[in-house]
Amino acid sequence: MRATPKRDNYDIVVIGAGPAGLAATVFAAEAGLSALLLDENPGPGGQVWRAISSTPVAEREQLGADYWAGADLVQAVRSSGAEIIHRATVWSLDRNLEVGVSVGGASAFINARRVVLATGALERPFPIPGWTLPGVMTAGAAQTMLKSSGLVPDGRTVIAGQGPLLWLLAAQILRLGGRIDRILDTTERRNHIAALPHAFAFMTSPYFAKGLAMMREVRAKVRVVTGVNELSAEGDGQLATVTYAAGDRRETIPAGLLLLHQGVVPNVNLAMAAGVEHRWDDRQLCWSPVVDDKGNTSVEGIAIAGDGAGIAGMEAAVFRGRIAARAAVQALAPEEAAKLAPMAMLRTNLARAERGRAFLDTLFRPARQFRIPKGDTIVCRCEEVTANDILDAVAIGATGPNQLKAYRRTGMGPCQGRLCGLTVTELMAEARGKSPQEIGYYRLRAPVKPITLSELAAVAKTEADVNAVVRG
Repeated sequence: MRATPKRDNYDIVVIGAGPAGLAATVFAAEAGLSALLLDENPGPGGQVWRAISSTPVAEREQLGADYWAGADLVQAVRSSGAEIIHRATVWSLDRNLEVGVSVGGASAFINARRVVLATGALERPFPIPGWTLPGVMTAGAAQTMLKSSGLVPDGRTVIAGQGPLLWLLAAQILRLGGRIDRILDTTERRNHIAALPHAFAFMTSPYFAKGLAMMREVRAKVRVVTGVNELSAEGDGQLATVTYAAGDRRETIPAGLLLLHQGVVPNVNLAMAAGVEHRWDDRQLCWSPVVDDKGNTSVEGIAIAGDGAGIAGMEAAVFRGRIAARAAVQALAPEEAAKLAPMAMLRTNLARAERGRAFLDTLFRPARQFRIPKGDTIVCRCEEVTANDILDAVAIGATGPNQLKAYRRTGMGPCQGRLCGLTVTELMAEARGKSPQEIGYYRLRAPVKPITLSELAAVAKTEADVNAVVRG
């Protein structure tokens, strides 16, 4: 693996080394095209297979078969002939398929004939009272520590929320000898009824048996409270207690660590900054890019694969990556595409991997009160903006997230809206009696990741750059 790109132009640039990005890179390289894989992490795998080449967790059953399934794909990428650069911050992508990337403190621009965005997913914001307290973190962050360093909680720990990742994390913590005092399940009871029409597809999917076994494993060791409809974290500068309500019961329990999770959503910042069209997904309650059946977007030459194109899980991400890469090869070198797996077969495999997804989306649809906060609950963590602050701004004229920036600076901190964007959209939509699609999202521009002025200054200057500055 190289520290910097060895050329300025590539046939295909893949951004993100998770399941979709790894699969896309292998296909592109197998076709004989020049392929560059960029990823900001120290090693390959994304979140699903994080630290797969370096994890200290040696016993395979502790992380599960799905985790180790990524080892073969990582090896395939490393032997494919593609260039791979880790610790690479991609901070810009435009309609001309020029990629701005920073590696080792210096930035450069790379030109691509095709780009596959495989930037994956982010955890959905979970804005409850006290969620900014030290001692409160996301389930994804805890899982990163577990996979990367083998660290598990040993003090009073509460896990709250819903979704497959919550149960997977709980099982992994327990297998590694960690402590979980209580699981607070926020799945709404009515969701079970709403999901029934999709139950048969789910029961005949690969996820049913694995999911059921995992939940039984966790329930045998941890007390699980279902129907939780209120949740808050309390403490004086540090988490001390968690208060919850489930039906008529309300309880406050001591806790030193609270792990929150209510699903994942596409990571859209880079795609939006590149001008890719996005739509509000009413089923998954998030923004998703508009893509065709090959992963192509509204911007010519940019495809999106994996959970960045809509949440569908690890196995589906692999096939989406292969489909996007095969389509790119077909466009650039049709004669080479014939060497790859047929598109029809890839689509059949994708449909099989996506089977049962509607059931999960419906069952684990997060409750309104855990998406749209009220009162003094913090919405924008970077600027410490509360729900009331946003409603006050709406009352005096803020019409959408971009106008709100001028009133309250929401979305202008280091996270660039990743932790507040969905909440702001839904909160303003409800306050103004409009749909999230009508309200819109933050207008995103490069750099989409924080970089220093020195990194920008290190961009190689060409004669055209100098002339442009002189003319400006």
